[in-house]
Amino acid sequence: MPFSLARPATYELVIKKSRFIACVESVAGRDEAQARVAQLKAEHPDAAHVCWALLAGGQSAANDDGEPGGTAGRPMLEVLRHQDLQGVMASVVRYFGGIKLGAGGLVRAYTDAVAQALLSAEKVPLIVQTTLACSVPYALEGLVRHELELAQAPLLGVSHGSVVTLHFALPQSQAAEWMARLSESGRGQLVWLEGDSPS
Repeated sequence: MPFSLARPATYELVIKKSRFIACVESVAGRDEAQARVAQLKAEHPDAAHVCWALLAGGQSAANDDGEPGGTAGRPMLEVLRHQDLQGVMASVVRYFGGIKLGAGGLVRAYTDAVAQALLSAEKVPLIVQTTLACSVPYALEGLVRHELELAQAPLLGVSHGSVVTLHFALPQSQAAEWMARLSESGRGQLVWLEGDSPS
């Protein structure tokens, strides 16, 4: 099961006078990750490098930011993969201490900084949600709302017309069983809507 992070976690490592400030945090995708990198560069204008790695479905990325190729971004990405994380970005701000570490030393430094930050991070299971919509007669609106409360499913929208249309989200793994139970409770008066979205 993939995990995300409840909140950002940081760790600072000093190796041969170079400071490596690691941060791991949840992000939605590449755009958010790049905005975060820009923010870090603004916060650390004297840093030599701001390297980062992103694991977010099809938007994975690794960036060495001027370090020798493959010594920063990719090792950081491997740490995220090894921890089975999704929607997570690792960044490391490096202040150069004047002593070169060599390729092996850089790989170890970036790997260790991210791994140590992850040790203090609270991991939360990543539950894939699915969005559903149904329409019911007014008499059944209370029943559907009650079932949604029991399932702790967020109500995304309701519209009242000739019938009541409700949009909500459920964990994908529970959707089929829940839909069958609700259909049975609705005694044939509940209609599932395909590809509809809340207005």
